[in-house]
Amino acid sequence: MALVARCVETGVPTRVYSVSLGGFDTHAGERVWQEALLRQLDEALTGFVDRMARTEAGRRVTVLVYSEFGRRVRANASDGTDHGTAGPVFVLGHGVTGGCYGEQPSLTDLDDGDLKATMDFRDIFGTVLASVLQGDPDRYLGGYRAQLLPIVTAD
Repeated sequence: MALVARCVETGVPTRVYSVSLGGFDTHAGERVWQEALLRQLDEALTGFVDRMARTEAGRRVTVLVYSEFGRRVRANASDGTDHGTAGPVFVLGHGVTGGCYGEQPSLTDLDDGDLKATMDFRDIFGTVLASVLQGDPDRYLGGYRAQLLPIVTAD
């Protein structure tokens, strides 16, 4: 995140950066690992967003945080959870309209043990493509027509 911050601050013309935090593929003793990983994620994002707020270029940055997989609701025999669906997505930045979008998924009304997604990730991704990158979501979403959301304001 520090390298991305330096690139933004020095005016590198790259429009999209990708940073990853591994280790979330836990299946045993999950509570300790998840707690530590989420703390690390929180500290990294807080520091980055605070740093970006100090410059004009930084205030144009939008951060999209997502997971490639969700987790099951019920714990497995190893006090962990297995791969599931319906993971959270976080959008951060100066131009982001705060709030919670979508409905809180039920922990009891499940789809074969998985949470039921209440929002399609492609709507969020399509919104960021259109609002932040001025791209055409239809070009990148394989025929899916994204419902654009009011999560990013125009500067």
